[in-house]
Amino acid sequence: MTIAEGFVMELAHEAGLTRKCLERVPADKFGWQPHTKSMNFGTLAGHIAEIPGWTAGIIQQPEWVIDGYQAPKPVTNADLLTAFDGGVAAALAELKKTSDETMMGTWQLKGGGQVIVEMPRVAVVRVWVLSHMIHHRGQITVYLRENDIAVPSIYGGSADEKE
Repeated sequence: MTIAEGFVMELAHEAGLTRKCLERVPADKFGWQPHTKSMNFGTLAGHIAEIPGWTAGIIQQPEWVIDGYQAPKPVTNADLLTAFDGGVAAALAELKKTSDETMMGTWQLKGGGQVIVEMPRVAVVRVWVLSHMIHHRGQITVYLRENDIAVPSIYGGSADEKE
């Protein structure tokens, strides 16, 4: 099994759990935020939806320059799910054909003419895609709870759902 094939299994599993959360984000609550320092519901959900889609670019390109980056601005829940599903599909397709040599190659994130992050792609996919998505998924479960929306079972039952 290649490194990327291991990520295929993990991403497919984690994406299914994440999708269950995104399915529950109501568009009429996109502007809600738990604190003035927090992202609003729509921005957080949009960010989660875009993360898997970064994978193909991480694999195909030696660097990304984030100057001019604009966060997605979903209007409907369907926007979130379409972006998420498309990103997951593209990520899985790219990972399935990626060699260990490519995964061990160096990748850079740049902004303002500076290198912000430099590490092997294997670490970028682990940290900036999988762990990043899981981190924000945890945040969105709090947003769901604070809005009296059932929190799905993720790694076991929740107060709302048994396994």
